[in-house]
Amino acid sequence: MMKIRNGFTLVEIAIVLIIIGLFIGTVLKGTEFITNAKIKNIENNYSSIAKAVAIYRENYHTLPGDDNGANRFEGVKAVNNGNGDGSIDGNFDSTDNDDESRLLWLHLRSANLVERVSGDLQQQPQNAFGGLIGISSNSSANGAKGKNIVFFVGFTKIPGNIAIILESHSDDGLESTGRIRSNLDYTTGDNGTGNVEHKLYFSL
Repeated sequence: MMKIRNGFTLVEIAIVLIIIGLFIGTVLKGTEFITNAKIKNIENNYSSIAKAVAIYRENYHTLPGDDNGANRFEGVKAVNNGNGDGSIDGNFDSTDNDDESRLLWLHLRSANLVERVSGDLQQQPQNAFGGLIGISSNSSANGAKGKNIVFFVGFTKIPGNIAIILESHSDDGLESTGRIRSNLDYTTGDNGTGNVEHKLYFSL
């Protein structure tokens, strides 16, 4: 009579463990790849927006959003002009279409310097972490720590651990000095983890 074998051999268990290990390694590597791609996307957003603003200033000798002659563009009305005082008024993440920080996106899109969107042409674009990308003057009034940045690109909903990586790539690693600022301390509580969302302010 043939004896029925129960359970698994050590070889079979080893093979299963190897497969599980490879699977976990692949998932973790994939997650790391996606995170790195998002970080690169934020950096590319900043670079492309900075270039668009510089071209606008060179072409029209004024700032987008603040431009008091933006009705030169087709579809832009005089009511959509800025006040021409040399600053971008309104919070970078404003929801008020009368703010220059929102008019800015209408001006840039009308000048074909950033991608046009369907719907509200004044809506700030979205960043890779689901937050907004905006531009404004006066970082202190917008919640940034440290000495005021006069003109900046802002990002919302940046996880704390990602904020620290972005700092280490391009700045001094501190939330209140240098060309990148945050609205929160990196080292307080869970602020440096993915559980806490930061607003970041990149100097232009």
